[in-house]
Amino acid sequence: MQKSKIRVVVIGGGTAGWLTANLLAADHDTSDNGNLEITLVESPDIKTIGVGEGTWPSMRTTLERIGLSETDLIRECDASFKQGSLFRNWYSTDKHDHYYHPFSLPAGYQQLEFCRFWQQHRQRVDFASAATPQTLLCEKGLAPKQLSTPEFAFILNYGYHLNAAKFVELLTRHGTQRLGIRHIQDKVTDIISPEQGNKQDSPITAIRTQQHGTLEADLFIDCSGFNSLLLGKHYQVPLESLQSVLFNDRAMVMQVPYADDQAPIQSCTMSSAQENGWIWDIGLSTRRGIGYVYASNYESDDDAEQRLRRYVTKEMGEQAAKQSEPRQIQFTSGYRKTFWVHNTVAVGLSAGFIEPLEASALALIENSARFISDNLNGLQQDMAFVSDRFNQRFEYHWKGIVEFLKLHYCLSQRQDSDYWQDNRHGLPESLKHKLALWQRQAPSIYDTPLAEELFPAASYQYVYYGMHGETRFSPQRHEAKQASTAEQLLQENQHKIHRMTKALPSNRALINDIKQQGLRRL
Repeated sequence: MQKSKIRVVVIGGGTAGWLTANLLAADHDTSDNGNLEITLVESPDIKTIGVGEGTWPSMRTTLERIGLSETDLIRECDASFKQGSLFRNWYSTDKHDHYYHPFSLPAGYQQLEFCRFWQQHRQRVDFASAATPQTLLCEKGLAPKQLSTPEFAFILNYGYHLNAAKFVELLTRHGTQRLGIRHIQDKVTDIISPEQGNKQDSPITAIRTQQHGTLEADLFIDCSGFNSLLLGKHYQVPLESLQSVLFNDRAMVMQVPYADDQAPIQSCTMSSAQENGWIWDIGLSTRRGIGYVYASNYESDDDAEQRLRRYVTKEMGEQAAKQSEPRQIQFTSGYRKTFWVHNTVAVGLSAGFIEPLEASALALIENSARFISDNLNGLQQDMAFVSDRFNQRFEYHWKGIVEFLKLHYCLSQRQDSDYWQDNRHGLPESLKHKLALWQRQAPSIYDTPLAEELFPAASYQYVYYGMHGETRFSPQRHEAKQASTAEQLLQENQHKIHRMTKALPSNRALINDIKQQGLRRL
């Protein structure tokens, strides 16, 4: 007996809409006799903000899952390889202050507490540099793989920097031409629920568009961005503001071309703390996307623009600063009280947004889309059960992001502004408890109960020890043996750096080779 077809309508395009639609269509049968019918409706008047965007390594799995070529991504989206983030002056204003949050796990992550033994060497080597070769290879501008390494495989773990607008164009072509997604460019004029009762108490039965009439569906996915057309406006689900915890509410952004087409490309996101915020610097293959994230309660828009221009002048020259015009993005850090109501689920900005530190936005989209796809068939039996699980899981994820981002601010010892001193307060209770615990033991897998954590214990270790956190470890019975293992790992790390320095091309060289020759597909 053939199963009934599930009708899904995605409201809004952008990265959220097209990633979600592609993942659903790739996982399910969209043919005439298949189990899925998926339509994406987007307004032709709304454009993607393409300032340069960073992804996590999870994006490799997502692209492979939907059948998109990594070579095409590099060629068509100005993409480059990202191996983590470099934080400059987050702890202090000293010109030498910096640390890395790399994408590789620390040495011996599953074997022993490497942090315990690194502390004996902390005066001569920082934690990330001791734990993985990735930080020093980033400093040398090297790529995480070779041209002979197949698509999505790696020598060092990596994500991407990419042009968000071009990424959406690639996803659109892939989804419509290869995965059977119906694409409608039109404006939504009405949202239809059963007439009886309050609309908040009823599932949506259809949407009405300006030119394409009425579209019915079993599941509506709200990817309408900050507008939050379905969840925010129709169901009036409030946004839980995080202003008292994370102060930033604006970004001043610029797209800055390289001086020439052979300029080095960073293989990590640079994050440079400023007096009242921080500046991201993302290296694409054709330009750098640079943005100043700041709090309007602490700095005016005019001062923010001048601060951004000074940074660009210092990094890329006065001419680069003059030829690029900044634009402002305003946002409210927060997330919806509920993400899935009746037969409507919000993904992306419609569900919430927390400042761009650590690039969690795309990872949340990927996680949301995977959950919906993996549970799609279950919707026909019990949507209420699936939606409850989704709401519980993603409330946990959003709270985890808030906690992890606040960790970057509360450990700072900067004294140059009220912004940094105020940021040492307003900590979530969960973070207070962990900071107290980490005085006696290292951040561990027991701090993060889910199998699919957004930020694993390793990420907490990189930030905590990168920001000069200390742990007073108590002696252990087999400590001498573990210390010997840790010393071997330290030496192996140095050998890896030596070998990889010789074997790996620069980020720019590999990207140029991929554009010309392509990567091998498995």
